[in-house]
Order: sequence, then structure tokens, then C-alpha cells
Amino acid sequence: MIKLDRNLRYFGTIICLNFFLMGCLPSAPLELGKEGYIKGFIGGVAADEPRAALEGQKILSAGGSAADAATAVYFTLAVTLPSRASLGGGGVCMVFDHKTKKIMALDFLSRVPASIPASASRPSAVPGNPLGIFALHNRFGRFQWESLVVIGEKLARLGTQVSRTLINDLEPVAAALIADPESRGVFLKADGDLISEGTFIRQINLAGVLSNIRRRGPAEFYRGKFSRRFIKGVQAVGGSLSLNDLIAFKPKWKEVLSREFGFHEINFMLPPASGGLLLAQMFGMLEMNDLFDDASEGGKYHILAETALRSFADRERRLRDDFSVANFPKELISNAHLGKLISNYRANHHLSLNEFKLSPKKGSENSPTTSFVVVDRDGSAVACSLTMNNNFGTGRMAKGTGIMLAAAPSDHAKGPAALSPIIVRNKHTNNLFFVGAASGGISAPTALINVIARAMIGDKKLSQAISAPRVHHSAMPDITFYEPHLAQKTKSFLIQRGHNVAATPVLGFVNAVYCSGGLPRSPETCSIKSDPRGDGLATNASE
Repeated sequence: MIKLDRNLRYFGTIICLNFFLMGCLPSAPLELGKEGYIKGFIGGVAADEPRAALEGQKILSAGGSAADAATAVYFTLAVTLPSRASLGGGGVCMVFDHKTKKIMALDFLSRVPASIPASASRPSAVPGNPLGIFALHNRFGRFQWESLVVIGEKLARLGTQVSRTLINDLEPVAAALIADPESRGVFLKADGDLISEGTFIRQINLAGVLSNIRRRGPAEFYRGKFSRRFIKGVQAVGGSLSLNDLIAFKPKWKEVLSREFGFHEINFMLPPASGGLLLAQMFGMLEMNDLFDDASEGGKYHILAETALRSFADRERRLRDDFSVANFPKELISNAHLGKLISNYRANHHLSLNEFKLSPKKGSENSPTTSFVVVDRDGSAVACSLTMNNNFGTGRMAKGTGIMLAAAPSDHAKGPAALSPIIVRNKHTNNLFFVGAASGGISAPTALINVIARAMIGDKKLSQAISAPRVHHSAMPDITFYEPHLAQKTKSFLIQRGHNVAATPVLGFVNAVYCSGGLPRSPETCSIKSDPRGDGLATNASE
């Protein structure tokens, strides 16, 4: 046997000497910045659009930070999902930096212009995404800015295939959208038919803008030669924007809204992204007196709907037109305030909306959003929610730029109210446990609370928590919405307790990371998921 082994080793050596060009000799180690540089667990990405998740994962594989990967994800989305993530839109991100042990929030929401002229047929917002993502990368990125922006630039210039996610956004508004000549050039094929899933599209004008941002940063976008050309392009399609609006725009680093949860700290966004306040209130009530943990399966759906009702009703009484709230947010998530909200909860009875004496809403609230989450191998994380304040914003591209314009935020109907990223970490061990963000308009916060309650309070696997049927109640109207795959037994349980129920196809889309053992301590316990209800993608390099 020893002789055979020696012969085999000799034979292998001869083959290596004669055929080294076929890769028999060991290859040189990959350098930092090259895909495959990191071995083993490198983190992961979950996003609503598949290509964006893949591009973010490549950056993690090359040794990039969570912020680097988030930057790559965003500039991919700017090309592949302009309906929700165009350069013309805005959003919020929450960041956990494992090295500094800090959690911070970044607000780069698109703002209302200082003045909207009467001639503006389609009032548009002040763009926030280019400068917001730059601020994120500038503070927490490792890789060069140019190397990340170029990812989106290449996709726009050389072309990319259209995802089902974009087609689902496009089809309901296609007739109105293609009335715009700029949009027609992107969303119609050469034969005049609407693009479909898998269609290969190029966006040359947008590539030029991204090239400018790559080489010169966002300064040129907000105060250089391009800004003047951009404003003319906006005004040419009925939008509202001035040079002063662009110059005045500044992203804002903010504190987060936090609550203790056992040994953990659970962190939410502050208003104007008031979805964070909703989440904090709902979660606080669910864990109070173990209401959720001690409930039966039907009871869990009852308490989810009841806490949502109370939180949304409380928000209706306090949310101003500029999306701020009338009270200090910390007061609104205190045990004293939450105790009052939940004091009239009954396990066998639905609380009537009449108890709250709310004024009628000014408009329906359902601004389309997109979200993504990123974690890296060090345990740092980024969770972002983005919006155009309407599906495809104003429905117009700024002439000659390829940039879809976000609608000016207004009332509850078009604004940031539903944006709600969340991060859970242990302050003592500095380990990361949960990162989540949700899409889907008004139901996004309740979708995320349905998931995090089952995962972190109910000790379910993330795959089980994210797949479970959901319920949603937004106070007005007094209807408990449920997903069709909710068990008939549970539906009857809710009806018996006085809920007015109605089925709806989907209640939100969640992207989440759950590390039950903590990250970076136990990467093998991390699960990364994109909602099976959507057409997004989650990548996990440990698999």
C-alpha cells in the first residue's frame, strides 16, 4: 500500500510538471478587493431585487465592509429598480459598526422643494439618494468610492436583464409611464412592445450621470455643472426643483430609538420615518407581560392585530403633516405610555376603532418602498429602506438624464411614514442578533413585527417566521387584513373575537438576518432571508 501511495504521488508530480497550465500548481493568493478573497463565512445580503443582492455579495466576498456592500447594492438598484430606488429618490439607513460599537441612523429622505411653482404639473422631491449613500460610504466604507459606483454604471451602460420585481411595478402604470418620451426609450422594446422579465435593457443617459458621480462624487450632482442641467431636465417634464434646493440638501446622522429586550437592545428609526415608532410600540406591547409568548397560535394573530391597531391609532393622533410627531418619541415608547395603550386589551375581544375618536384620513397611505439588509463577517450591519413616494415617483424622467423623479412627499399618502429598518444587538457582548427591513407601503411595519415577534420572542427559525401568514391593522378602516394562506381555524378565531376581516394577497415583504447565537461569535447560527412572497434574493456565503 505504501508503494502504491508513493507511485501515486510520483504520478501526480509528473502531471503537475507537464500540465501546470491546466491549473495543477497552486494559484497565487487573491488580493483584498478581489472576489473570493474572504474564505468561509463572509456575511450576506437580502434585497427585493436579485441582481442587487448578488452585486453586494461580491463586495463582501472581496473583503468589503457592510457599508461597501450596501453602496454596491444601492447603485445596482438605481439601475435595476428605478421604480423605488432611482437617484431621484431618498430613504433611511441604520448602521451598526462592530468596531466602534455604535448604532446610528442616517436620514437622506427626499425633501419637499422650498417652493413649488404653479407651473409644476408633477411636483417632484429634492433627491436624497446620491448624497445619502455617499455619507454612508464616507463614514464606514473600506473600498474606493469609484469601485462601487462603477458597478451600477456598467449595468446601465452595457445593459442588464429586467427582473420580475421591476416588471411587477411597471405593468400597473405602464400606459401612463410610456407617455413620457424619456421613459419610453427605456421601457419599450424596439418593436414597440413593453419590456418583459428577462428583457435586456441599456440606460445610456443614466450611465453618464453615474460616471459623473463615480469620478467627482455627489458634489457635481448637487452644485456643479450637472446640477444646472438636471434642474432644466426636471422643469421640462413638469417637476419642481431649484439649484438652492439641491445646494441646501444635507443627509442627517441621527440617534436611534432604543428599547431593552432581555439582554439585548432593539433599535428603531426616529420620525419622520415613523414606521420605527410603530415597530417600537408594537414590539413593546407584545413583550409586555409575555402577551405574545403566552398566547395560543390563534391568540398570537389576535394580539398582533390588536397592538397594530393601537399603534396606528396612536400615530394618527400625533403625526403632523411634515411627518414629525407631537410628542417626544422616547415618551411614546415608554412602559408607562405602552401600558396605557394596552391596558384595555382583552384576549377574547377586539377593541372597536370608535374608542379612539379619530378624524378621517386625508388620503390613502401606501407609498411603495424597497429595502435591503447587509451583514459582514465582522458583525457590522446596514439596513436600508428607500422610497420614491409613489410607484415610479412622478412617472417622469428628468430630460436627458435617465433619472426617474421622486414625487414630492405630501400628507400620509406620499411620504416616509412606512420606512422601518431595525437592528438588535447585545450591548454587553457587542454581538449582532437581528437585522431587518421591510417593503410594501403601509403594511411594511406590521410585516416586520410579524417576523421579529416570531423569531425573537417566539424562538422560531427565521425561515418559519418569515413564511408564516401575516395580519395587519392600520386603525382606519377598522379591518383586520390577513393573507389567504392563514388557516381557516385562525380566521374563525379572529371573527369570534369581533374582528372585521378581509383577505389581501400580500402583507409586506421582509428582508432579514437572524443570528440566534450572535455575530461574529457564532456565524454558523446566521440565517439570511428575502421574503418568499416577493422575487428578491438572499445570499449567504457560508452555504
